[in-house]
Amino acid sequence: MTKLMLRLFVKNYKDTANPKVRVGVGLLSSVVGIVCNALLCAFKLAVGRLSGSVSITADAMNNLSDAASSVVTLVGFKLAEKPADDEHPYGHARYEYLSGLAVAAMIIVIGFEIAKTSVEKILNPVAVDFSVPVCIVLAGSIAVKLWLYLFNRKLGKHIGSSALAATAADSRNDAVSTFAVLAAGIIEMFIPWHIDGVMGLGVALFILYSGAMLAKETISPLLGENASPELRDVIISVVSNQPEILGYHDLMVHDYGPGQRFASMHVEMDQSADVLECHELIDNLERLCMEKHNVNLVIHYDPVVTGDEELDVMRGCVNQILKEIDSRISVHDFRMVRAKGHTNLIFDMSLPAALMKQKMQIKAQLDEALAKRNETDYYTVVTFDMGSFN
Repeated sequence: MTKLMLRLFVKNYKDTANPKVRVGVGLLSSVVGIVCNALLCAFKLAVGRLSGSVSITADAMNNLSDAASSVVTLVGFKLAEKPADDEHPYGHARYEYLSGLAVAAMIIVIGFEIAKTSVEKILNPVAVDFSVPVCIVLAGSIAVKLWLYLFNRKLGKHIGSSALAATAADSRNDAVSTFAVLAAGIIEMFIPWHIDGVMGLGVALFILYSGAMLAKETISPLLGENASPELRDVIISVVSNQPEILGYHDLMVHDYGPGQRFASMHVEMDQSADVLECHELIDNLERLCMEKHNVNLVIHYDPVVTGDEELDVMRGCVNQILKEIDSRISVHDFRMVRAKGHTNLIFDMSLPAALMKQKMQIKAQLDEALAKRNETDYYTVVTFDMGSFN
């Protein structure tokens, strides 16, 4: 069913690197979500009013919020499609994140309103007129939500969208909450316990939790989170297979929304290699990364000395000392400058975020250990880097 809908409504749907295909898949998900959730809300409101069940009404409002979320997502995808302009040279793809934040706010507001109504029902319980038609509507709702879960999960995997993966998870959670409402109604049919308000409150708390998690997921990329391991592996794979590149570090990725990613990194190459050939290789790698992975990559060229025995020995010595201090520490851009009476060891030290406050203490430990191991005076000149970029 999902492949058929993709084939019918998304042109060139297999070309997932094309931003227009991504937008098309997002629009398909939004339209289907709006239609399904609007119908579910209408049916549940009807049976909720007829049966007097606050938990069913709460579940209906949850479906309404899902339909509204699909509307906002639809608007977000359309705005994100706008090309870059003079005021926004990095494009408008972050509208997708902003739409998610707006959806989260709507969900939280609805959750509070449902919680308020449910508490009133707990304090003043009223019997629920639960019947077979009500059971049929709720069972049908569970089936539809499970289908939406599978539908959005496949779409999310198809274009690698965390937003659609979250939509799929929300549909799955809705199926669970509706099942809880159905269970409460069946229990009240056989046992004289008024648990409808309790179930309504449970659904409200579930909605609030979902809204808070959605807000967290959408705020994180807006704040500037680290690149995913999958994206880092993709970028590293572009450069790591080149024999001319001896090392790489300082990989920084800036996310301006899905399909709008910019990255920079340093690569180490033999200083004796032809500069023009190195420049040509770097240009080709940047072009390859854009064409194959839709990532705007800028590579900085670091020339390094090779074949210097003393430099190799001291680099190994520094690495060994730092590994004894903490195995997570690494160095790069290692070079030596010899002077009368001493030698400067100049390098970058990569530290985990948790160790950044101890950087001067670590440098002091390194200097002390070097002094004990070597007769020649070695002075360290260190630039500290965040480990998350290396």
